[in-house]
Amino acid sequence: MRSTIILLLIFLLTNVCSAQFDKLKKSLQNTTKSLTQTSKETKEVKNAEIPERQMASLESKQSKEESRAENYSTTGSHYYVRPDGKGKEATKEAPAKDLAALVMQLKAGDVVHIAVGTYTSKVDQSSDVLAVPISIIGGYSPDFKSRDPWGKYKTIFSGTNDISKGLTTERIGILTDKNFKDWKGEIVIDGIIVDNGARNYYSDAKEEFIRRKASEEKGLNATPNTPGIKIRTGSETVVTIKNCVVINTAPTQGAIDVQVGKDGKAFIENNLIVNNTGQGIMCKSLHHGATGHPSYVVKNNTILFTWKYDPIASHGGNSLMFDESLVLVAENNVFGFSDFGGVNNVKQCKKVTLKNNLFVGHKTYDYQEFGTGMNLTDLEDYANFISKESGGNYSKEIKLSLNKVWAEKYFNREEISRASVDAAAKVSNSGANQLRGMFGLPLQAGSVKNDASIWLHRMLLDDAIKLGYATYGNMSGCVKPELQIN
Repeated sequence: MRSTIILLLIFLLTNVCSAQFDKLKKSLQNTTKSLTQTSKETKEVKNAEIPERQMASLESKQSKEESRAENYSTTGSHYYVRPDGKGKEATKEAPAKDLAALVMQLKAGDVVHIAVGTYTSKVDQSSDVLAVPISIIGGYSPDFKSRDPWGKYKTIFSGTNDISKGLTTERIGILTDKNFKDWKGEIVIDGIIVDNGARNYYSDAKEEFIRRKASEEKGLNATPNTPGIKIRTGSETVVTIKNCVVINTAPTQGAIDVQVGKDGKAFIENNLIVNNTGQGIMCKSLHHGATGHPSYVVKNNTILFTWKYDPIASHGGNSLMFDESLVLVAENNVFGFSDFGGVNNVKQCKKVTLKNNLFVGHKTYDYQEFGTGMNLTDLEDYANFISKESGGNYSKEIKLSLNKVWAEKYFNREEISRASVDAAAKVSNSGANQLRGMFGLPLQAGSVKNDASIWLHRMLLDDAIKLGYATYGNMSGCVKPELQIN
């Protein structure tokens, strides 16, 4: 066990979000003396069973998971994938080696079961985008007899940033709104880990700063600005994303990005979403009529450290964001440490229920609508679009198990604003500006290099998963999946 793992005491309840963040940063500076003792405690956690305080929540969910363990499809075929597989037979006895090997034979309603291993798609293209409504189930043992997706049997979707191989599209995409626009089945993504660390273009070997532009000279792709998991469907399709982990992605919008059509439904439950740009979860609608709005249930997710899109961006940096034309229930989630806020309703969705969610450490607001940010204590008085069924949302002292080096970089990063960049820009005396001046047009300033010192530095997968093993506050957030196969 590395001695670099520490337990961080986060903060005491306060009404000012930025003050909460500053308290956490200050507390980090006081942890060095306790590293030895904390290292022992963390070593015990690694080999321990699920903490007792999780058991009540886990047991209540367990029976539901067991009853659906293998019942993902009653109409489609079942295929099996393992890293040492070969060919396209894709049975348990003769599995295929990658999801990409099956693309041409998959049909609507099929289910692909994927064993422990790291998958980089066809010849390291690093992206699997399908136009057929299928389900993808991961976390299996090599013999497909048991599942432990966050433990012994991690199914990891990763890739490369080699410009000659890797694509920059979403790591997993199921886009069925055109070819299966009225398909009434269910798409399930369950037990998959998406780690884009290997797909990102970092500035140097320290992996502290992502680059948004490709380098042909170095043979490196730009850091993908696409989701880890993206689902887009037509009318009446049901989408379920559960027991997944998404880390180190750098999308413009959602790390998990779902868009469903008329009368469609989406269930996004028990996922761990850590260290991503954009929005942790983005919920969208493909239908904007007066009736038939799609519905979303976002429940028992842990969303931590959601960054702005880039060092000076004014967008991204929220745990949860959604469109106007949908119905959304967000319950028992952890929304923590976003560069802007917890729940962004700037699009003014009028059918929002927020219940028993933990809001912690956001830098600007807990909730936003009409472009106005609010602290949690302001919701009852000033939020216009929160339903009467909402309630029980809270802030509370929590503990995080963080890698010390990663945490120090995060909380000591240099942050800059758009205003500071604009102020630093200088107007050049170029011919173009002379011509613009003759016509009374605004002069153009030159570009200014003004990057933050740390920007979406890479988090190790094992460190991220530790954050998902714990429950926070009043039993909020995800728990380690304990699944059985019938």
